[in-house]
Amino acid sequence: MEDIDFDNNILTIRQTLSHDGKELQAGAKTKSSIRSVHLPAETLKALRKHRHLVVQEKLQEGITYKDHDLVVCTSLGTPVIPRNLNRTWKRLIQESGVNQIRFHDLRHTHATLLLKQGVHIKVVSERLGHSDTRMTLDTYSHVHPTMQAEAASAISAALFQRAK
Repeated sequence: MEDIDFDNNILTIRQTLSHDGKELQAGAKTKSSIRSVHLPAETLKALRKHRHLVVQEKLQEGITYKDHDLVVCTSLGTPVIPRNLNRTWKRLIQESGVNQIRFHDLRHTHATLLLKQGVHIKVVSERLGHSDTRMTLDTYSHVHPTMQAEAASAISAALFQRAK
């Protein structure tokens, strides 16, 4: 799991998996897709537990384990085929009783929550691997329907705060 820096809480995205799940490719779709993302402590805690599980599977399988040093892999160390990941995701969603969402919707949820928390659009754009903020704004502008009212309040505070 060399793509996770556990000491500095950073995940580095530097490779992609083909759609059929058969080929790992160095690099990504675009230059900006190769990036480092800071992770919260809670995520790192879960990833440490996951790393322990992967090490156990590696020891159990011995020479049959194909070590690609992946964060997400099968018990044999091979990449998880995307359709199998989606199948497992759907089963977990159904078992949990929550509303059905696609696995990719987690990315959208992540960005939406960050924007609602007031994280700067540039930071959200970088986390998503967008080449510029326009793509992020075009996709997530609906998150802030009250932006005009907030802008009016902000200019009022800046211009008239002392007058009161």
